[in-house]
Amino acid sequence: MSDDARISRRDFLGAMAAAGALAAAPRFGRAANPPNILFILADDLGYGDLSAFGRPDYKTPNLDRFARDGIRLTSAYTAGAVCTPTRCALITGRYPQRLPIGLVEPLGYTDTSVGLPPGHPTVASLIKAAGYDTALIGKWHLGYLPEHSPTTHGFDEFYGILSGGVDYFTHQDPNGKLDLHEGMVTVEQAGYMTDLLTDRAVGYLKKKRDRPFYLALHYTAPHWPWEGPSDKPVSDSIAARMHTFAGGGSHATYASMMQRLDSGVARVLRALRDSGRQGDTLVVFTSDNGGERWSYNWPLRERKGTLREGGIRVPAAVQWPGVIPPGRGSEVPIITMDWTATLLAAAGASPDPAYPLDGIDLMPILRGGTVTVNRALFWRTATQDAVRRGRWKLWRAGDQEALHEIAIDPSENVNLATTRADLVSGLRREFAEWNAAMLPRPTARPAGAGPPADGSSHPAR
Repeated sequence: MSDDARISRRDFLGAMAAAGALAAAPRFGRAANPPNILFILADDLGYGDLSAFGRPDYKTPNLDRFARDGIRLTSAYTAGAVCTPTRCALITGRYPQRLPIGLVEPLGYTDTSVGLPPGHPTVASLIKAAGYDTALIGKWHLGYLPEHSPTTHGFDEFYGILSGGVDYFTHQDPNGKLDLHEGMVTVEQAGYMTDLLTDRAVGYLKKKRDRPFYLALHYTAPHWPWEGPSDKPVSDSIAARMHTFAGGGSHATYASMMQRLDSGVARVLRALRDSGRQGDTLVVFTSDNGGERWSYNWPLRERKGTLREGGIRVPAAVQWPGVIPPGRGSEVPIITMDWTATLLAAAGASPDPAYPLDGIDLMPILRGGTVTVNRALFWRTATQDAVRRGRWKLWRAGDQEALHEIAIDPSENVNLATTRADLVSGLRREFAEWNAAMLPRPTARPAGAGPPADGSSHPAR
């Protein structure tokens, strides 16, 4: 049997042990105290939608500078192919398939039957217990009822939307319901959504405080409806308008949305710098899943809603002055739950032993150590499966199966399944073992779910 055929059957605990052995890797520096944490999450941002990652028709100079001045992660994966599963993974630090809310693809606008369970530990509740102030500004998408809300899951403050997407000007969902909240109080406020979230984040960073903070800034951009800051209403019917933009838009509109997001992040980073906290703040920028209709995913295949690379591989960059060396890149495959483990470790927060994390602390990688992580990453949707270990990725949908040497074939063009049956067998076995530990796959697609498996775009109703 070849070396490539010796697929390890160790699960996450083995990966954690390997990561722990890397603790002595070379470091750029160490923080004297737990840092402030600013986690910026874009919504449906495709792999190549930043000019630093390849976008050819517009520029994102501020986010490009952020990536250049920190570390750029070029094999960053999301735990889900649509919003809700990935956000479940980020908040809990565990594979989304461990919870009913993580099986919804995504949570529909009128679905109050499921949400993040009350009492479940979260990245916010654990960091709060370590002595931090916590806030979520932006999108939640993990439940509508009070017991499912951000403020009952560790966030001291919440300002944003509960659903998957709203009109950028009226802040209404496709059913015409206002979805902008201060805590759990619905509020009306004029303004372009990206600007409102930026303004609130800037205000948060300007406040004087005695404790470190964890600010989760979850933008709704560039999720549909595709509306730039200078656009005007196209319909008096909000439902018709949302459907129009979900299937409409243009490259120019998308560019204007992205440029406003880029300038908004610049304002937030400037406020952080002006507050004097830049030097002791860990800042992450990434996306919740692959891009949609107007995204630029090259060289990746397909888009949001699929387990092809274009649906789950996203741009990511991290800064922590004095700790993370600038101007570097990493191709080590990482996944959403790793962010959770990294934030908790940085904050000195202890995971709940009853809910073991499915991610690893990325600081050995981010600090510049030569790191090899021996683990497999797994994905599952209603219709597709995927597993990646090292250079290899196995993808399945129905009776279709493909093996790709993803490290050199990110476009997933060459199917090596027939020539590397040994690898296919090992990866199938690893997936089956992982899958047996997860909740069963739903027998039917949840009513009102969002983009279907082919990644086509329409609103979740």
